[in-house]
Amino acid sequence: MIVVKNPPREAWQGLLQRPAFDAVSLQEKVAAILNDIKTNGDEAVLKYTALYDGVQLDNFIVTKEEIAAAHQQISNELKAAIVLAANNIKTFHAKQLTAKKEVIETMPGIACWRKPVAIEKVGLYVPGGSAPLFSTVLMLAIPAQLAGCKEIVLCTPPAKNGTIHPAILFAAALTGVTTIIKAGGVQAIGAMAYGTESVSKVYKILGPGNQYVTCAKQLVQQEGIAIDMPAGPSEVCVLADESANAAFVAADLLSQAEHGVDSQVLLVTTSARLIEETTKEIGKQLENLPRQEIAVRALENSKMILLDNMEDMIAMVNEYAAEHLILACNNADAVAERIVNAGSVFIGNFSPESVGDYASGTNHTLPTHGFAKAYSGVSVDSFVKKITYQKLTQNGLNAIASSVITMAEAEGLRAHAEAVKIRVKG
Repeated sequence: MIVVKNPPREAWQGLLQRPAFDAVSLQEKVAAILNDIKTNGDEAVLKYTALYDGVQLDNFIVTKEEIAAAHQQISNELKAAIVLAANNIKTFHAKQLTAKKEVIETMPGIACWRKPVAIEKVGLYVPGGSAPLFSTVLMLAIPAQLAGCKEIVLCTPPAKNGTIHPAILFAAALTGVTTIIKAGGVQAIGAMAYGTESVSKVYKILGPGNQYVTCAKQLVQQEGIAIDMPAGPSEVCVLADESANAAFVAADLLSQAEHGVDSQVLLVTTSARLIEETTKEIGKQLENLPRQEIAVRALENSKMILLDNMEDMIAMVNEYAAEHLILACNNADAVAERIVNAGSVFIGNFSPESVGDYASGTNHTLPTHGFAKAYSGVSVDSFVKKITYQKLTQNGLNAIASSVITMAEAEGLRAHAEAVKIRVKG
C-alpha cells in the first residue's frame, strides 16, 4: 500500500481517486453485447456464456431438480449459517415496510395520500466468477420478497461444468426467487433488461458486479430499465486513531482487497505507529490467504494516509464516501454522527465489515466509487414505487379552483385552467 503523510487539502481529490479504466472502450464493448442480446435473445446469451465463462450450455434455466439436489450438496452447518443470516436480514428489513396509508387533508374537501406498491418484476444480479456470493442472494431476494414482488429473476454465472454453486441455489429457494438463470456479466444484464425467449423482461435490475456489469446497468437504464445504483468494485475505508488494533485493521483491509484486483482499500489515521504495525500485519496475514494474489494486486491501488487530527480524518472520509466505513477510534459513536457520506458504517473495534457482508442484518449491496454521496444501499424501498392519490369533493375543488386557474393561466397553460373552470361553473 502507498503511504501518504499529511497531504494538503488541495491534493485530497486526486489522492482519493479510485482505480481508473478506459470508459469509452468499455462502453463500446458493452453496448455491442447488449445490442446482440436485444436482437438475438437466448442464442446471444449462450454465445457470450461460452465465450466469457468458458461453458457451453444447451439451456440456461436452472431446473427444480438442480435446486432440490443443492439441498443435499451443502453441509448442515452452512445451511444453518445461511438461515441465521436470512433471519437477521429479514428482521432488519421487515421494519422498513411502510405503514398503512395515511390520508392527509391539505384543505377541507381535499384528501391526499401515498401508497407503496411492489415492483412486479425485478432482476437480481449475483456475482459468481471468482467467488460464489450466495450472501448477495439473501441481500437482494429477502427485501424483494418482503416488498411483495411477484416475479424475481436471478442471474449468476455458471461454473466451468455448467452448474451453479449449491449454496446460491439453496439461498434462492429459501428466499422466494422464481427463476434462476445461468448467465453472468453483460449478457445477464441484457437478458433481464430486454427479455429473451427464456427470460422475462424485468422492470428493475439490482445487484453488484464488476465494471462491465455496472456499465451494462447504466446503459440499459438509458433505455428505461430502472437500476438500484452504480455498484462496482468493492471498497473499504478504515478511520483509525492510536486506540485501534493493528491486527484488526489489517484484517479489515484484506477482507475487501481479496474481493478483486480492482477493489480498493484505504486507511486514514492520526497514528504513524498504526501505519507501521498495520503494514507488518498485512504481510503476516497475507501469507495465509488463498486469494493472496488478488489481494496483493488490489493493495497496489490502495493507500494509508496519515493526518494530523480527527477533524481532518472526518473531512477526508466524507470526501471519499466509502462503500464500507469502519470507525476504529475513541468516541466512535460520536464520530459516526458526523459521517454524512458512506454506504454502511461499522462502529468500534468489534464491528468488522464482514458481519455486514453476511449476517448482522444490514444490506451489503451498497454504492461504490463515491456514489455514497447521493445513493443509498439496497433496502425494501428499492423494490417498491410509491403512488400518490388525491380525492376532492365539490366543495374542495371550489375552494382551490381560483388558485389553480390563476397559476395555470400565468404559465400559459389555458387547457389546464379550463379543466377546473368547467367543473366549477354555475
